[in-house]
Amino acid sequence: MTIWILLGLAIAIVLWGIAIYNRLISLRTQVANGWSQIDVQLKRRYDLIPNLVESAKDYMGYEQETLKQVIEARNSAITANKGGGVPSQASVAAESALTASLGRFFALSENYPNLKANETVQKLMEELAGTENKIGFARQFYNDSATAYNTAVLSFPNNLIAAGYKFELAELWRVAEAERATIEATPKVDLR
Repeated sequence: MTIWILLGLAIAIVLWGIAIYNRLISLRTQVANGWSQIDVQLKRRYDLIPNLVESAKDYMGYEQETLKQVIEARNSAITANKGGGVPSQASVAAESALTASLGRFFALSENYPNLKANETVQKLMEELAGTENKIGFARQFYNDSATAYNTAVLSFPNNLIAAGYKFELAELWRVAEAERATIEATPKVDLR
């Protein structure tokens, strides 16, 4: 009788371990999916930027340095994200630098009425703004997935299985200093 109880207990422990392992795998896959969603939107942004810069080049003659910085930031971001997978600190920093340079470009474009009136430029700016929104939503989904995964990896008794199978914590997407400086430099509107 005791052998059956011990055998039943051993089977229950194995099944419990398998359930925890499968849950960790599911959460890790969801984190990878979250990053893939960001990656899709980043690719779209990378494709839109050269067209926008080329369209704006004729109108923004005095702002060639800004246009050059946008393209350089785009190229750096592409290089930083070549490895795929979850974001590294380098890819987050490169994406933040690109976001900051795009912010400067959008701010400067306000000074050029002919640029704002150009239908092609306007359409590209709207598409890019929509893509930026989608990137924001994808980052939020990624961070939510990464937080759920990290919580599962760190929680007892999951951490016993996670340590045994070397489940590593996922990095959260954080605003890098370049992007933070742009956010803090945003002018305040006072409607009084």
